[in-house]
Amino acid sequence: MRYLILVSIIWAFSFGLIKTYLTGLDPFFVGAARLGVALLVFLPFVRLQTLNRSLIFRFLIIGGIQYGLMYGAYIYTYQFLEAHKIALFTVTTPLLVAALDDCYERRFQSHYLIFAILSVVGAIVIYYQVPDLEGALTGIALLQLSNLCFAFGQVYHRRLMQQNPNLVMNEHFGILYLGGFLVALVLVVVGTDMDRIAVSGTQVIVIIFLGILASGLGFFLWNFGATRTNAGSLAVLNNLKIPLAVFVSLLFFEEVLGSALTRLIVGGGIIVGAVLLNEYYSRRRAL
Repeated sequence: MRYLILVSIIWAFSFGLIKTYLTGLDPFFVGAARLGVALLVFLPFVRLQTLNRSLIFRFLIIGGIQYGLMYGAYIYTYQFLEAHKIALFTVTTPLLVAALDDCYERRFQSHYLIFAILSVVGAIVIYYQVPDLEGALTGIALLQLSNLCFAFGQVYHRRLMQQNPNLVMNEHFGILYLGGFLVALVLVVVGTDMDRIAVSGTQVIVIIFLGILASGLGFFLWNFGATRTNAGSLAVLNNLKIPLAVFVSLLFFEEVLGSALTRLIVGGGIIVGAVLLNEYYSRRRAL
């Protein structure tokens, strides 16, 4: 679980960095650039000889969906919503994680759903108002597509790791980034006017930073942590980044959020409580 918490802290800064420095760039280009950097970091560790063709194909599919399609939708969302609102609207991810895991197992475990819903309640407490959805509905819809892609990837990869316990993550994770990069590259070819791309020095630094830390190391540690926790904690911890991201956006990127401190404390407390309750319940069941 500590890996998921560490990554949540890293990702909390990425929301504000993207909104502050990268929204002027084409979102498909930004996604491809970040995944390209992450691919370069992990490519030297790939050991294809330890994998069969079926696993290689599945890892490519996971990366294409969890990272390629996810980034295409997620980064485009910044054209419509502020960073803290984007963080808030990711609240559906834990529900999707719990639902997909139950679908794979062909069962329904109500306690996972209850704790996931509790974490959603905590996230909503942090920031709630009746928004003017005119012009923002597209952003919200794109973000839900992004949430679904990210939920699918982490659940499916977690299952493959459980089914193949001899797999070493760093020896295949570059394949996921390759799948994501290829999908992102297709999106660039289809939807980006490269003649209009002008990247400043600051933007290059931000892209490299996000590509190495938030995308490369972050996604690796997240999926690694997902294999070492239960589906309930994985679902709930998908929302831990929300109070952290709101706090960072307010403190470092000067975004405005009414009743920020009170809502942050109350909502963050509910999310942390959901994590602790799920861990307690899971350990009781294991006894």
